[in-house]
Amino acid sequence: MTAAYKFLPPELADRLRGLGVTVRRPVEGGLQGLHRSPHHGASVEFADYREYTRGDPPNRIDWAVYARTDRHVIRRYQEETNVRAYILVDTSESMAFRDAGKLSKMDYACHLAAGLMFVLVNQSDAAGLTLFNDAVQKQFPPASSLGSLRPMLLALEEIKPSGRSKIDKALHTLAEQIQRRSLVILISDLLQNPADTIRGIRHLQHNKHEVLVLHTLDAAEINLNFSGFTELRELETGARLPVHADEIRDAYAAEVQKFLDELRRGCLGSLADYQLIDTRTPVEEALHAKFGQP
Repeated sequence: MTAAYKFLPPELADRLRGLGVTVRRPVEGGLQGLHRSPHHGASVEFADYREYTRGDPPNRIDWAVYARTDRHVIRRYQEETNVRAYILVDTSESMAFRDAGKLSKMDYACHLAAGLMFVLVNQSDAAGLTLFNDAVQKQFPPASSLGSLRPMLLALEEIKPSGRSKIDKALHTLAEQIQRRSLVILISDLLQNPADTIRGIRHLQHNKHEVLVLHTLDAAEINLNFSGFTELRELETGARLPVHADEIRDAYAAEVQKFLDELRRGCLGSLADYQLIDTRTPVEEALHAKFGQP
């Protein structure tokens, strides 16, 4: 890609070239690719090999080939296909927050989205983009070439965080729209009732889509980093609350932990993959930790 994009600079793209996004559940696509298809071939006889990718069952590695070549390869017995991924980015007002991290949650989320789109297309998959707050604001259908990512990358640069977030509404909308089994990646601070978010995730899972949740928070939201009296402002409503930080610190930490635990349990119970990401973590480091080779 010759153009320079704010959220996918050349140096970031170069550092992401070795990554691979895989899915655990069978998906449907139109091209031969890296992911299992729900449609089996005429038989389950051995077809050929491919390189081992993170997420593949270790018992599919051909250890005899490894002994001869020092390469981890997978025996293919069934048709494999490419994946269509839908990346949802929360653009609500709360995503504008920045305190401990070098980037606001919004800018960090845009870097994650741009990096994931690049990785997916670079491995011959297709990536689409949905921007939402209290409703879906913009949608781009999955694209499978680096050049076709341009409108999505430019759309990320135009985001101005605003409004309240209705994550469940966006998830329900997408669940009704997607026809084929796909990968859905949600990037958000998830600052709403966890039960509502989980209901949206379950709708996608019920339709046999695979869901990955990248929960993006500033460290100052997890642990209060100030003392004494101050006034807090809720970004999405403007409501203000005077507090004494030292008096509420322990109660605040307990509520945050309860919030995170409910999200983790809900995602686990819905067979969704959940990852909490601190915006102080370099973007490429966060993506390598999640999608790098073991």
